[in-house]
Amino acid sequence: MPSIWTFAAPVLLLIGSNVFMTFAWYGHLKVEHRPLWIIVLVSWGIAFFEYWLAVPANRIGRLAYEPAELKAMQEVITLVVFAIFSVTYLGEKLTVNHAIGFVLIAAGAFFVFKGPL
Repeated sequence: MPSIWTFAAPVLLLIGSNVFMTFAWYGHLKVEHRPLWIIVLVSWGIAFFEYWLAVPANRIGRLAYEPAELKAMQEVITLVVFAIFSVTYLGEKLTVNHAIGFVLIAAGAFFVFKGPL
């Protein structure tokens, strides 16, 4: 039976990787005065560290989770990280529509983890 670390490590690593990827994809939106080619290179540099967390997360996670579960987990984590980032870094407001959409995606993840009906 896998250890608790085998179940927890992928979650922690995916959270970390999503923080990096969110900054790589959206952090530049507050840096409008730089040329796009510089933004792309910086984003690639940030994404490099994201991969150093995401790949081990999936490799370790495969010992405890099915690939579809890992992907569903990734999507929910992505939404949570993005929501926090959007409010705290970009200064955006989350609306009821956002919340409903996020809940529906989380419901989809629930069914992936639930297994066959």
